Amino acid sequence: MSTIDPSRLLQMRSSILNQNQALQRAAGRGAAGGIDGGVGGPGGDAAGTPDFGAAISNALQQVNAQQHRASDLSESYERGDTHDIVSVMIERQKASLGFETTLQVRNKLLSAYRDIMNMPV
Repeated sequence: MSTIDPSRLLQMRSSILNQNQALQRAAGRGAAGGIDGGVGGPGGDAAGTPDFGAAISNALQQVNAQQHRASDLSESYERGDTHDIVSVMIERQKASLGFETTLQVRNKLLSAYRDIMNMPV
């Protein structure tokens, strides 16, 4: 079993933090208007606001892709094609975190929907 390289861990931590900041910026600004640059079309309306359905769809596709990467890497490790258990476990944790986040977002959306539906008219 190999030793843990602190510089590699710090580099991975930095990468994760950078990705998190990028996601927060994208959520705050609406991902720069979507696919077509932000004016009309599937990316948003004329004011440049993002399309909620497209944002959710994109997020689900990213979580699905992460799940597939983790699964492929796990299978590769099980076959003996790779011996880097650290990268396998990191990818599996990323996939797990993405899935848990998706579940929490779904739960919040359902809760908000129920609250709206129960409002008196």
